Amino acid sequence: MHHYLCSTCGVQYEATAEAPAHCPICEDERQYVNPGGQSWTTLEEVQKTHKNIIEMVAPNLYAIYTAPDFAIGQRAHLLITPGGNILWDCIANLDASTINIIQHLGGIKAIAISHPHYFSTIVEWSHAFDNAPVYVHKLDAMWLQRRDKNIQLWEGNELALWDGIKLVLCGGHFVGGNVLYTPASKGMLLVGDVIQVSTDRKTVSVMYSYPNNIPLSAKEINTLHAAIKPLAYDAMYGAFGKYIKTGAQSAVDFSLERYLQHIR
Repeated sequence: MHHYLCSTCGVQYEATAEAPAHCPICEDERQYVNPGGQSWTTLEEVQKTHKNIIEMVAPNLYAIYTAPDFAIGQRAHLLITPGGNILWDCIANLDASTINIIQHLGGIKAIAISHPHYFSTIVEWSHAFDNAPVYVHKLDAMWLQRRDKNIQLWEGNELALWDGIKLVLCGGHFVGGNVLYTPASKGMLLVGDVIQVSTDRKTVSVMYSYPNNIPLSAKEINTLHAAIKPLAYDAMYGAFGKYIKTGAQSAVDFSLERYLQHIR
């Protein structure tokens, strides 16, 4: 019996004797099945060929990513806070070195996931760090491929954590898509790709499907914008190493209005 990982999206499945026939996450139009066909691996196999990098990207904020890239190639982020550390989003690879370094940084009190593309090995991470709760919005529960008692489904528009930190429901990319807000350092948003930081690091974009180039509707854009409008933030950290270190709130306001002008 193995907990198989989809090689394309990196999401881990319930233990089975043989690899699943399908990956529903990749077969959804917001992702894709590899042109070479559906393929599977395991965490143990990934550990043989990949290593994680843990990089400080801002005071009290570390990016965690795998080299060479695996699956989607996203970054997780470890937010260091007085009340306990939060792992924002997740990557598939987890090894002894990663666990040891994070323990030296204070461990993980909670894990929060922006949307199903980053479910990856959330159960493995939770078990490695004292059964830390994994917060997933209930609207996206149908996409969970591995269940565990540590996965906590939250409801509503916001989930307050500690030190003024909260998860904020935005919708858009997925109906349960959410971002993490902390008031520290003039305010920061950790956004995965619920909001995608653009290549110029001065603007952002939002999409229903990035790989298949399907835009959001004006209604979805307005809902997302309304959710984050009350927040005071200066910086924004995305899932692929693109960050806006200052002026992020103005960048979002400008970018989303520009988006609406083009789709009207």
